[in-house]
Amino acid sequence: MDRDKILLTPGPLTTTLRTKLAMLRDWGSWDADFNAVTASLRSSLLSVIHGHDSHVVVPLQGSGTFSVEAAVATLVPRDGHVLVLDNGAYCKRAARLTTLMGRRCTVLGFDEAAQVDPATLEQQLKGDASITHVVMIHCETGAGVLNPLQAVSDVCAANGKGLIVDAMSSFGAIEIDARKTRFDALVAASGKCLEGVPGMGFVFIRKAVLDDCAGRSQSLAMDLHDQYVYMEKTTQWRFTPPTHVVVALAEAIAQFEAEGGQPARLARYTSNYQTLISGMAKLGFKPFLDPAIQAPIIVTFHAPVDPKYSFKTFYASARSRGFILYPGKLTQIETFRVGCIGAIGPDEMEQAVHAMALTLQDMGIASAAPA
Repeated sequence: MDRDKILLTPGPLTTTLRTKLAMLRDWGSWDADFNAVTASLRSSLLSVIHGHDSHVVVPLQGSGTFSVEAAVATLVPRDGHVLVLDNGAYCKRAARLTTLMGRRCTVLGFDEAAQVDPATLEQQLKGDASITHVVMIHCETGAGVLNPLQAVSDVCAANGKGLIVDAMSSFGAIEIDARKTRFDALVAASGKCLEGVPGMGFVFIRKAVLDDCAGRSQSLAMDLHDQYVYMEKTTQWRFTPPTHVVVALAEAIAQFEAEGGQPARLARYTSNYQTLISGMAKLGFKPFLDPAIQAPIIVTFHAPVDPKYSFKTFYASARSRGFILYPGKLTQIETFRVGCIGAIGPDEMEQAVHAMALTLQDMGIASAAPA
């Protein structure tokens, strides 16, 4: 059998055989054995952010966006006012879901090729006392920007505002330490840098604000406070859990810990990133972002200026060689994206670059240089 295609995307990701094999067993959702897996998983997740003393973690069925929506609805009062720091597509999604949740929402816009700016945030908070919460995407994978979490956290803390962090694409790879970084909620998911499979999100909620969250959510399924209280009382999920996803994530976290946790994962992804950047430069490809603000998670490249280039053809040819690329998310210029995360190393990245080199040859493109 041919190997699975390697997913060079921001999730779902390429997973290990051990993680896949964990899903071959069926589990009773109310059974003590499965409840023990859930409890162990929640404890392991808290350990990643050193959050046992300060936070609880609440798992939730569905994709990561389900959990972002749940966090906003659970944390923000009905009469609250959310400020979304916007430097990309996923920030805009956060603003949209906040509005759909019936919460007042203001968007503070930044260039998609730049980080959000803590000084501008400070001015906005001082100029509008009605703002109660700030939403920030830690790694905005629209372009691949790593936003300054610590600085934004410091501004929110100094001004007495709640911070909700979408850490979907950073959690497990980029350091997040709850002992020094204050946030009311932090959201991540199973199918990203922990290298599990998609289908489950989880939200860390600061213990100090947990009790105030009771009754805030207008959703039954997405009420994180209710999910937390029920889980503490019964050890069970309120509604049918994604059992296979949960046990796969538990297995993936065991491998994450054995590898050396967050620092080791960051080191491997950084090596992947460096291999990718170096190889693509030789082909003429130019990254969209300044390396100083680039997260080693997913890289946006300018499309070649050669008129023979089309992403559809480029994608199909790379796919036929075993690599799944990702379309661009920017609106003004043509780009495509290549992920550096998943159960892969520099060898696979070298193979991917080689596949793209052969693809350019097939298309008759001598250089991938942009306009």
